[in-house]
Amino acid sequence: MESPVFEEIDPGDDCDCPGCAHWRRVLPHSRTGRFPGHPAAAHRTALVAAVAASAAIAAPAVAVPQVQRPTGPDVPAGEEPGTPQGTRAPLHGPGGQAARPASPARVPATTRADIVERARNWVTRKVPYGVGSYWSDGYRQDCSGYVSMAWRLPGNEWTGSLGKYAERITKDELRPGDMLLFHNAADPYGGSHVVLFGGWTDTTRSQYVAYEQTAPHTRRKTTPYAYWNNSARYVPYRYKGVTDGVAGAGASLPTGRIPFPGATYFGPGAENEYVAELGRMLAARGAGRFYPTPSGPRWTDADRRATRAFQEAQGWRDAAADGLPGPLTWELLVTGGGRDVQNGGSASVGAGPSAASSSHGVPGYPGRASFRPGAVNDHVTRLGRQLVKKGFGRYYTKGPGPRWSEADRRNVEAFQRAQGWRGGAADGFPGPETWRRLFLS
Repeated sequence: MESPVFEEIDPGDDCDCPGCAHWRRVLPHSRTGRFPGHPAAAHRTALVAAVAASAAIAAPAVAVPQVQRPTGPDVPAGEEPGTPQGTRAPLHGPGGQAARPASPARVPATTRADIVERARNWVTRKVPYGVGSYWSDGYRQDCSGYVSMAWRLPGNEWTGSLGKYAERITKDELRPGDMLLFHNAADPYGGSHVVLFGGWTDTTRSQYVAYEQTAPHTRRKTTPYAYWNNSARYVPYRYKGVTDGVAGAGASLPTGRIPFPGATYFGPGAENEYVAELGRMLAARGAGRFYPTPSGPRWTDADRRATRAFQEAQGWRDAAADGLPGPLTWELLVTGGGRDVQNGGSASVGAGPSAASSSHGVPGYPGRASFRPGAVNDHVTRLGRQLVKKGFGRYYTKGPGPRWSEADRRNVEAFQRAQGWRGGAADGFPGPETWRRLFLS
């Protein structure tokens, strides 16, 4: 009898068996399609026996290697894990540097629509999975960092700490923006995971849309309730800061002197009660003319222009007057210090960057912050109209309008590629040179 012949067969990337699904989620993704630490490079070994002898002769039994999980210490409940999902961490700035965490930590208010919109943004961008990587918004690129991002938490949480920002609910109470959490406190390697609930897909409530961060990148997928594996151990939770209406409507700020909440509470995409309070303080200091309507919790270009006017009233220039409140700007507003904004001030203060013009009739570039997810301003409308005029409006189904959208980004990317640019130079976000070429006659 001849010896059996063994052949290793790599399964496809979309294999949903419990073993492969687990290792895709918890271990760093390899460009070769294999995961370190797993027997046979983390894939099942398929054994193909070619026996040339008589069929009546039974082939000897072959032992199939068992899947081994990485060794790691047992982690009692409440302690940080040595797990591939990453530990609690502050938001990270450019270059992956940890930023100073907001103090004290709070539960920022948000809406269900905003949670889903932020979750979809990562899906659209196909943010790569990585336990040691941080996206441009400062959040870690793993499952718990993804939920932290969608909920606008002040830092990166892990599956053992997300629950303190939420309340347990029942399956029947689940609504878009809630989470399904499985935290194995005794052994975080044993399948701990968290996903965002996106809505039921059938009347029997046996399947739902799950938004999750997993290898190789963020995905939106119809999923059996509660999950593909360990289903009985997933628990539904609702974020404490969620409202069904305007974010911030159900939240109140601390009484007395309000401490600076942190830079992450301001800028494009921000929506919370601190933005509304900033607008009220700026209006009281002479910057009310920048607000055509009363200031609200969603950050707009009016907030940026009013903040910049106040900063310039203090004699600050350039980066010190960027229109984003820092600790000193906030301190002066809260305490009533510094100088008020003068009515009828300089044109650069009153009109903002859009009033400036460069040569050849090209309007002044308003800055990158005007074209980011969540941005709402007239510059976005102006950009969209110019794209349509130049023949790059194919992705608009309506508009263009003042809210930055994925259609704007894709149209800008098409324009950039028409210039012969590739890679990071054609990311869909207009820089000064994109702006100049777009508006050249």
